[in-house]
Amino acid sequence: MPINKDALELRKKVLENKPSFVRQESWRYARLSESWRKPKGIDNHQRKQKKGWPSLVKIGYGGPKIARGLHPSGYTDNLVHNLKDLERLDPKTDGIRFGHGVGKRKRLEIIAKAKEKKFKVFNARVSTSGSKS
Repeated sequence: MPINKDALELRKKVLENKPSFVRQESWRYARLSESWRKPKGIDNHQRKQKKGWPSLVKIGYGGPKIARGLHPSGYTDNLVHNLKDLERLDPKTDGIRFGHGVGKRKRLEIIAKAKEKKFKVFNARVSTSGSKS
């Protein structure tokens, strides 16, 4: 049973009413991906929010405040670079994600400590045996 279950359900409910924000005319040209870009032209129909054009990204479409920063598992997502970062977290509510620059040796040390304290690790990516992967 995930923690913060009510916050995750609320976030899911709010997400149902959120439109899918697409880049202007991405449906028209194959060279344009659907990833959102803000329309900036002076006569742009989407920027002016004319009828029949997709919605613009606005602050009002944001998710509920209590669900922000939560991993889908319900734990808060915390970036960890060393053992010191691990000490200030609570295993009951906080999950850990390793920083990009954390090497294999330090990662193994942190994984061992995290298992000992029963932390949820989101991107372990290294086997604890110490062999190359």
